[in-house]
Amino acid sequence: MRNTTISISKGMAIIAMVIGHSECPEWLMQAIYLWHMPLFFITAGYFFNVKYLNKEWEYIGHRFKGLYIPFVKWSIFFWLIHNLLFKLNILNETFGNAAGGVTHPFVSFRDAMQHLFDIVFTMGGYDKFFLAAFWFLRALLIASIAFLILYKLFIKIKFLKTETSVIISIALCAYILGMLKCILGLSITNVVQGGAREIWGVFFICIGYLYRKYQEKIPQGWVLSFISVLVLAIAVIIGGASMQYKPKLHDIFILPIPAVLGFILIHHLSSIVDKGKGLFKRFMVYCGDNTINIVIFHIAAFKIVSLTKIAWYGLDFKQIGCHMVVHYNSDSDYFWVLYSIVGVIIPLIGKYSVDKYKKRKSYERISD
Repeated sequence: MRNTTISISKGMAIIAMVIGHSECPEWLMQAIYLWHMPLFFITAGYFFNVKYLNKEWEYIGHRFKGLYIPFVKWSIFFWLIHNLLFKLNILNETFGNAAGGVTHPFVSFRDAMQHLFDIVFTMGGYDKFFLAAFWFLRALLIASIAFLILYKLFIKIKFLKTETSVIISIALCAYILGMLKCILGLSITNVVQGGAREIWGVFFICIGYLYRKYQEKIPQGWVLSFISVLVLAIAVIIGGASMQYKPKLHDIFILPIPAVLGFILIHHLSSIVDKGKGLFKRFMVYCGDNTINIVIFHIAAFKIVSLTKIAWYGLDFKQIGCHMVVHYNSDSDYFWVLYSIVGVIIPLIGKYSVDKYKKRKSYERISD
């Protein structure tokens, strides 16, 4: 039977991602970044099936179909319209991210082809102002395959006599590797952005695997949820942490505990929602089942709100190019709420409409 509790958990995490990209209040953003991306890797571990230890290519094929194909397809789509977006001023070299960085049009055929090569062969080169979260698809693909390989290698180590000892050993190796990478400034040179997020991914996949194995022994309830909220609050107070591609030792030491407790908190809340039968439950399950659509289109949907904000304040139209949202007055107004709503709803409406259209066409073909 399908695990809709996990679907709801993913739905909560993807909504949190959109909120985190909306220039919401700093404390809220820090709280979100402690758990929302780790949750997706934890759920990947939760659903890992040991049958894939003997069906490696089936597993890799499944991961490529679900992660690599949409990455390449939509990266190429935005690659094709990249310079057009500049001509329309939707992207421009005047307004960019909050730190002042801007993006640039392709200046030559070679420049454009280099981005295309990076998209296809390294899962890089994508439009960071429209597909900012696409690092996640690459990180999850690499981490999933790395976990499978490490699992197959570690079960051959004689003194690791149990499944649990194997998974814990993989997690410890990933954590130590991440720490060494941070301390020594190392980089996995053939992985875009250096591989820190992929290493974190292996660690959190292990956590998800162990959570499922021992789920019934973990006390689910409000007491543990309250402790989780308290830990998250403390983590925010001491500066937060995230799965950033250039982690500091602070991130290495702080992130694991609030990330795991954040997952437990969200899983508990999701189990409560899952007991219902109303519209809210159906919406959250639909969110969780279509996270990829929100990852792809939420920033594009933000542009609708950006137009509204530009009109509201009488700003230069070129501020439509701000990444990810129009920064003007964002520390004091509440446009982040509207960004968050539109960034979730529009991609889901698009997905629903396309699916309905395909279903109608399929029915028409059958009728003919």
